[in-house]
Amino acid sequence: MVIDLLSYSLIPMFSSLALPFFAKKNIRIAIILANVALLSGFINISYLIINSITKPDIIPIIDPLTVFLIFTIYTVALAISFFSTYYGIEKEANPISYYSLILLSVSAMTSLVMVRDLFSLYLFVEILAVCSFALITSDIKSNSIEAAIKYFFLTFPASILIILGISLVLASQKALDFEIISVSTNIMTMIGLSFVIIGFLIKSGVVPFHFWTLDVYQGASSPISAYLAGIITKIGGIYAIIKISIIMKYYPVETISSILLFTSILTILIGAFGAIAQKDMKRMLAYSSISQMGYILAGVSTFSSTGIIAAVFHLFNHATFKTVLFLNSACIEKQTGTTNMTELKGLEKKMPITSWTSIIASMSTAGIPPLSGFWSKILVIIALWQVGYIKSAIIAIIASIITLGYFVLMQRKVFFGKLAEKLTEIKEVESPLLLPVIIMSLMIILAGIYVTYIYSYLEKIM
Repeated sequence: MVIDLLSYSLIPMFSSLALPFFAKKNIRIAIILANVALLSGFINISYLIINSITKPDIIPIIDPLTVFLIFTIYTVALAISFFSTYYGIEKEANPISYYSLILLSVSAMTSLVMVRDLFSLYLFVEILAVCSFALITSDIKSNSIEAAIKYFFLTFPASILIILGISLVLASQKALDFEIISVSTNIMTMIGLSFVIIGFLIKSGVVPFHFWTLDVYQGASSPISAYLAGIITKIGGIYAIIKISIIMKYYPVETISSILLFTSILTILIGAFGAIAQKDMKRMLAYSSISQMGYILAGVSTFSSTGIIAAVFHLFNHATFKTVLFLNSACIEKQTGTTNMTELKGLEKKMPITSWTSIIASMSTAGIPPLSGFWSKILVIIALWQVGYIKSAIIAIIASIITLGYFVLMQRKVFFGKLAEKLTEIKEVESPLLLPVIIMSLMIILAGIYVTYIYSYLEKIM
């Protein structure tokens, strides 16, 4: 199955290498080639996953976790690439290097979810980190450079911890294959995996390692903020923790489970309360993203089948609703020149589609039924309750109410009320910029309606 899926990694990789040669004299070639490569991959993986979900008896589900995550990666990457085409990214970055880096990052992420050993996992995480650093610095503004430097120095210790953990696992097992590690209960292996988990917690940007994400999400150009928040930090950090938790579910993991649970609840609460206090829309979304990472981690902390399924489903939901919200903030910034919510009011009259897609994504983030975010959150809460983490489940419910509160506040500040006088001349962004957010908003609705099919599919990952 991995061999069959290799094209999803190789095609964007070779496309990224070809861009500088084919697009040297015409930048439009780079844009077309990047979007065609991502669109073809998206169509193919969509066909595969839809048939696997709707016709499981006809098309057997092999390696469903990998297929599901490749679908998520291509969904977000295509949305970012297509959005960037009409956003005017050439004013902020070199289009050839920009699209090459997006394609290379897609190749790194798809390779990351396909690998079957710990060292290869780490290798592609670092390749993804280099791509992310370059994408952040693709915008020559000073705050983007500052954000990239913070990203590098604050995630560097994570790499050291991961290497240390891998070394301990290798010393005890003489191998790094997931299948071999999963059947061992060697104490040194468990310690090594614990170091690896801590390293990936830092890369995920969960509390108390969250400070770099706030500056990076706010400082990077808006499409890149959406890309980082939507998928890169999930695949480059939290996915590795999910994968290791699947390996470790047969270990005596009570201590690790308690640490992950404490970290997840702290992340949920600090992210939620931090979002309430923000005046800048992008920074508020950054805090919200941190909080939602806590829900994914809470599912993982149970080390149960329900918890792992909930974590993977919420990873997908987070990728969709957070990409919509960050892209909408980019549309607002493009039309008004600011994301400061105190300077925005009444935009619903001028930007109705942006307003309604923001409502859909916000309500999904808050866990309002029947949208997709409700189902993944309720699964996280059920998983916590099943393993006896009842207080944590109650906190998760309360935090969802807080999430609803700050998104209602955001909607009121930005879209409702009397239109600010200086914004009377603005209008809705052009249709191509709206297309990705409309499609992803529809995906949020459809994933909520057809949740039983998705759950049946995700059950196979265990």
